[in-house]
Amino acid sequence: MFSGNEDEIPVNTGAKPDISRAKSAELYEKSKTYFPGGVNSPVRAFKSVYGTPLFIQKGDGCYIWDADGNQFIDFCGSWGPLILGHNHAKVREKVTEVMQNGMSFGAPTALENELAELIIKNNKYVEKIRFTSSGTEAVMSAIRLARGYTGKDKIIKFEGCYHGHSDSLLVKAGSGLVTFGETSSAGVPKSFAEETIVIPLNDQQAIREAFATFKGQIAAVIIEGIPANNGLLLQNQEYMQFLQEACKENEALLILDEVITGFRIGFEGAAAHYGIKPDIVTYGKIIGGGLPVGMYGASAEIMGHISPDGGVYQAGTLSGNPVAMAAGIAQLTELLRSGFYKELATKTEEFVNSVQRFATARNYKFKVFHIGSIFWFAFTEKENIQCAADIDHSSMEKYKVMHRELLNRGIYLGPSGYEVGFVSAAHTKIELEKAKRAIFDALDLVFRSK
Repeated sequence: MFSGNEDEIPVNTGAKPDISRAKSAELYEKSKTYFPGGVNSPVRAFKSVYGTPLFIQKGDGCYIWDADGNQFIDFCGSWGPLILGHNHAKVREKVTEVMQNGMSFGAPTALENELAELIIKNNKYVEKIRFTSSGTEAVMSAIRLARGYTGKDKIIKFEGCYHGHSDSLLVKAGSGLVTFGETSSAGVPKSFAEETIVIPLNDQQAIREAFATFKGQIAAVIIEGIPANNGLLLQNQEYMQFLQEACKENEALLILDEVITGFRIGFEGAAAHYGIKPDIVTYGKIIGGGLPVGMYGASAEIMGHISPDGGVYQAGTLSGNPVAMAAGIAQLTELLRSGFYKELATKTEEFVNSVQRFATARNYKFKVFHIGSIFWFAFTEKENIQCAADIDHSSMEKYKVMHRELLNRGIYLGPSGYEVGFVSAAHTKIELEKAKRAIFDALDLVFRSK
């Protein structure tokens, strides 16, 4: 482990040759004839980093391999849900067992009950839930529920927070939209956007003014449990409690979007971390072992407004799909193992602290922000970055260099400097040590070439 002694690790003197991407490049050229931009999700296009996208062939543990046979230690983990790592034996075995009986019915199965019981018995923030096919669908449904329950139309969201690609929430969002320097999306009617009030994070006065300006019109405030789609914007306990109180005072609902943080920083996610009780909470594919699934939940009283019990309609043929339910049962059972989250957080903290000590010893303008097993590399001197305006967008040029150098050293991070990284249970001290050395070399090269 790096101790902080600047002489312990020599400055890296040269970049490594670029890895071969010949097969990936060939696949990419072909894919561009089938898909817009050659991809089925924008950030995969590698527009913010060097080179063509890597086409992944397989994953196992903390490793992935691309079509050219390059092996990488993976810190993306399918954007977070693979908290146990790739191809986990218990998840794979449970899925294989269930698949023998069929893969989709569009009808109830006992597996839905089993996964729901596992979640509700161990998460005090939900009394009833509804499974969906994605986190986007879960959030879209939660917004509709909030409007139906309150009889109001307007929603408050925060600049830089990403809640999926439903129309009313693609306003000053994070994730791929920030990567491409956009603040909204074509095709979203102005009337939809006008129902969404966008304010900066970490600004109590802005919340007060929004509620005063649109008195009696706001159905809900939605915020990521810990904003992690536009950097890792760690919010203060005081601010989160203030949001809860402001919603209560103004008869609006607080929606906590835990698609990234739910079951990742703890079984009860950011709600438990901050000690607040959201009115509605949403989760993503971590509850299905990375398979296509989402979920939203609330009190039995609020969820009673969902069809067929109430008048708020939401449906889905693949909701509660047996394969996803099976994967979720296997994964969440592992997460409930005693000490699981403590071990993962300790491992992550040791990893990121070592990287930070190295950067500090070199006087590099570089900070590692982290919580639980989530981390974010930022080229900054700021000790705290809590809102989108605090991010130096020009620093993404440094990330481009870092990303290329890490790929050339067998380390895979998301192809955007706005995205966070994830440590999984499959990362051992051996892989983390190798990753640290690669990061040290990459940082030397970034700051040597400035």
